[in-house]
Amino acid sequence: MSTKPFTPTDQQKLIIAHGGSAFIAACPGAGKTRVMVERARSSLSGPGTGRGVAFLSFTLAAVSELEDRLRREGLIDTPPFPHFIGTFDSFLWQLLIAPFGIDGCAEKPRLIPDKDARDVQPYDRAQILKLECFDRTTGAAVEDKLRRANFRGSVKAHETAARNLRKGLLERGELDFADAREIALARLRDPACGAVLAPALAGRFQELVVDEAQDCNPVDLEIITWFRNAGTPVKVICDPNQAIYGFRGGVTRELTAFAATFIADERMPMSGNFRSSQHIARAVVALRPPSQRAVVDDALGEFRDEPTPVQILSYPSKGGVPAAIGVKFRQLTDFMGLVAEDCPVVAATRRTAANALGHPPDGGVQDLSYRLAVAVSDFHFSFELGGRKEALEAIHRIMLQVGGRLGAKTYYQHLSETGTEAHNWRPEALAVADALRFTAERFGTAQLWLDEARRLLEPLLPAEGGTIKQKLRWNDGLAAALAANPTGGHPARTIHSVKGMEFPAVCVVMTTATAKRILDTLSAVAAGDDNEDARKIYVGASRAQRLLMIALPSTQADRLRSLMIGLGAGVVVTQL
Repeated sequence: MSTKPFTPTDQQKLIIAHGGSAFIAACPGAGKTRVMVERARSSLSGPGTGRGVAFLSFTLAAVSELEDRLRREGLIDTPPFPHFIGTFDSFLWQLLIAPFGIDGCAEKPRLIPDKDARDVQPYDRAQILKLECFDRTTGAAVEDKLRRANFRGSVKAHETAARNLRKGLLERGELDFADAREIALARLRDPACGAVLAPALAGRFQELVVDEAQDCNPVDLEIITWFRNAGTPVKVICDPNQAIYGFRGGVTRELTAFAATFIADERMPMSGNFRSSQHIARAVVALRPPSQRAVVDDALGEFRDEPTPVQILSYPSKGGVPAAIGVKFRQLTDFMGLVAEDCPVVAATRRTAANALGHPPDGGVQDLSYRLAVAVSDFHFSFELGGRKEALEAIHRIMLQVGGRLGAKTYYQHLSETGTEAHNWRPEALAVADALRFTAERFGTAQLWLDEARRLLEPLLPAEGGTIKQKLRWNDGLAAALAANPTGGHPARTIHSVKGMEFPAVCVVMTTATAKRILDTLSAVAAGDDNEDARKIYVGASRAQRLLMIALPSTQADRLRSLMIGLGAGVVVTQL
């Protein structure tokens, strides 16, 4: 992180000095975090009122970075009260759910993030569907999700079971994030409750700052509007081209309509790229839909003069994502003297990124032995905290299943009901991951690895719960799932997991399933420009500071090159 004095641009000065509500459209690398820090300094330097500022975002990475900077600048203490710094979800939970509970329910509210993963099976031998297949309000089946589950026949019994299950979970105080939003919004909409909450919240917060607002869903926007109407100035910071949360009801068109509710002086742009080289900054503009390229961002930061052109890696359209992508990326990062562990390969799914690095494949097999092999391999192939945390949770989940402790509960339901914290189970899962790390010297064959896995996990079996060979069966895919693990290398990350972050180098991987449609959107061939897959590539590419590589099928490589050159980026195309 640069320690150079901050000299704000004219646009940034206006935002820092602005005391009222504002809708701020910021491009990637525009210096949002620094501006938020300086805005906090400005708002908190006036006469003491005892009121704080609420800083909300939708990614833990963005929250962590902002909190770290505010603390280092001496603007907040530990604990931060009366300020609030956290995710939008945690803000709603702490201020509008936990203090009040659930109307009509005596149980203490408990957050169960994977509640929608509960099984719905109305009778023995009925096909099992997940709770997410049913509308949370009406209980009616969602046709698209039924098709994906290959469900045929009458769904009436499942709908009744789903309604009863949701009712029972609510009576037990079990909420997921969507439940929490609905309850919070109902509380704010209630005239009597809202009349009490408005002055109370305005008395605590002099300003509400919502970062990454393109990740809002319609409920979030209504909650933000309530605070604004209640008299708390709200600053909404977003880049509509980074809206990649459609799976949770994220908005695109609604965000445009929301922006229109702010008067002209409250709609404030923040352009200029302080993160990336000039080549990358121009390439990122090319990854916006044609209608969003009117403003071409210039590189203004430390790496603006980096001479390395954008690298387009063209791989054969048949045969899937090749491991040669990771080899080429490693060659380039080594040549530039960059640390591989700091330079991720990113894609829409972690599996695609892992394939580009030659990680063992995950064929979607449900055998516990195969899943254990994949989880152990993922743990040792991950060079960042997030990937290792996910792998350890997968190992722990398998340990619980071997022990027959989950039953019909989801993983997070079990943790909540048993009061299990990470420090209770993580050392044991870590020991399993270390003991089962596959090398030819330690095991020689997949069968020997499986024998050791059975020996380690056999003590977890419940009484009369079957044998360990029944739980951890031989699977023909084990040899492929196990591999000798590297001692260092590029991490495989999802694009969602790197939002709000920056890296010296990034390799973004497109697949044959999505590349053509993405290029159609960027080339104005497709009707409209609302393509979330294209926005994911935009988000991933805009994380890069010095080196950007984009790997995609050979049929689309020249189209991408032409787009980027047309916006002034230097580009080199390499055929695999």
